[in-house]
Amino acid sequence: MSRKKQRSVFDQLSEFDSGRIVVYRDCGLFFRKIGSRVVRNQTTVIQICDSWMQEGTMDRRGLLHPPQCTTSREDRQIVRMEVKDRSLTSRTVAQHIGSITHHSVYARTIRRRLKQNGISARRTLLGLPLTQNHRRLRRQLCDEKRMWVADWNEFVFTDESRICLQHHDGQNRLWRHRGERKLNSCLMHPYIGPAPGIMVWGGIGYHSRTPQVSIVGTLSSQRYFSELLELVFLPYLQGTALFQQDNTQPH
Repeated sequence: MSRKKQRSVFDQLSEFDSGRIVVYRDCGLFFRKIGSRVVRNQTTVIQICDSWMQEGTMDRRGLLHPPQCTTSREDRQIVRMEVKDRSLTSRTVAQHIGSITHHSVYARTIRRRLKQNGISARRTLLGLPLTQNHRRLRRQLCDEKRMWVADWNEFVFTDESRICLQHHDGQNRLWRHRGERKLNSCLMHPYIGPAPGIMVWGGIGYHSRTPQVSIVGTLSSQRYFSELLELVFLPYLQGTALFQQDNTQPH
């Protein structure tokens, strides 16, 4: 690429050159001739002249960015709607705002307004339905074990995870500011009612993990001992370890 081409592509157009373009056009020169004199392409010269004739300014940014389709009051209403119900989709908010303003508002406009106010769509934090007694016991356990380092090598943790087949229990997204991850309005509590599904069991130690076991049906204490502890967990230990479980009824 020649030096002349490099300058026309990468250099910013100065106010002096913009003024030269307007003066040359007032003198009756053609766009191509003006471009050759200021070392700019013809499209740039046309944009500068159109901006000067329509708006009285030589700034091309006004031609590239159309005016906002929502007012500041509507922008505040968009933020209030998402903060009140953080699971609302941008399409739903766009339809509501469009019904008020009587002109079409796109979902990407809603997402842009929310992003300008520091609100983004993020994954929900799964919160457990803990009572005050649960919180007290967990805090007490953390205070007792906070200085442990090598002691965790002796522990083996096991847990089950149930996959629901009746309703959606995966990751959901909601609108929130940065740092609001643990607010009650941003938490998603699991469904604890009866529903068909499949359960997956597994355990982890400090350096290894147990095989993953799928459990179909209801996990009873007899099945927990015969299918999990006796067949999988005890052969995995191969020595002395501290068995840690979450104290559910089958355990």
